[in-house]
Amino acid sequence: MAPQNILITGSSAGFGAALVHQFLSAGHNVIATSRNPARTPDLVSSITSHPSGRGRWLTLDVTSPQETISATIREAESHFGPLDVVINNAGYSVLGAVEAMDEEKARVQFDTNFWGPLRVIKAVVPGMRERRRGTVVNVSSIAGLQGIPSTGIYAASKHALEALSESLSLELAPFNVRVLLIQPGGFRTNFLNPTTSLQTLPFPPAYTSTPLHTALDRFAAYEGHQLGDPEEGAKRIYEAVMQEGMWKEVGADGKGWLRLMIGSDAWERGTKALEGKLENIRGLRRVAASTDIKK
Repeated sequence: MAPQNILITGSSAGFGAALVHQFLSAGHNVIATSRNPARTPDLVSSITSHPSGRGRWLTLDVTSPQETISATIREAESHFGPLDVVINNAGYSVLGAVEAMDEEKARVQFDTNFWGPLRVIKAVVPGMRERRRGTVVNVSSIAGLQGIPSTGIYAASKHALEALSESLSLELAPFNVRVLLIQPGGFRTNFLNPTTSLQTLPFPPAYTSTPLHTALDRFAAYEGHQLGDPEEGAKRIYEAVMQEGMWKEVGADGKGWLRLMIGSDAWERGTKALEGKLENIRGLRRVAASTDIKK
């Protein structure tokens, strides 16, 4: 297969960095991006000086205005040509009680986790549609399927991204443009590190010894003990994009599947969440039908 042109947001750590290395090592052209490349000079240098000559690094803050995002996409395409794959990986989370979440922190989460990917999508999809090829990858979370105490706003932003991805995949299918939605569980990245990524807000005293309090304690203890290996997660994402490896082994290629859960914890939690929702829906069939206009 000829080298693909890949752009990845949030490339400075975690899944982003692992994905950059995964695609580069496979011989593809990679445009890594981050909000502040100066913070990771060694990583940036390792990509831009990669022996293959196929690595580039651009500054991209997904919370920037649409005009800035579109200009960065044009700059990215000036290096290797039109983009074949765009991976919306940049993410941000603040934990805390819904009632204690100030509006500015809620807006920043949505700006990064939902509006940011939408801006990137708006910049790349017209070209993909016209060329009738391309793949958009949106990195969500298992929280996009089920919110738990303390993750209300973060989960809401990921639910929004999932709904967007569902609609987008149906809109772009006639143009041979794929959409993939990644739902990771807990992986040993820096995402839960309070010094680099995660913020936790103080909660009202009334929540002491409630599920919210328990959830926050578990998140604090979870750092460094997550089940997921980010390198293996990056491989599964790569295989889903390229439709090879385990993605092909389980028969996912050619089925048009939207979702890729990675992490056994994501699969367990997702399965239980969906079973619970289905039980709820099925139990109310007669109630739902009772509101129809009588014939």
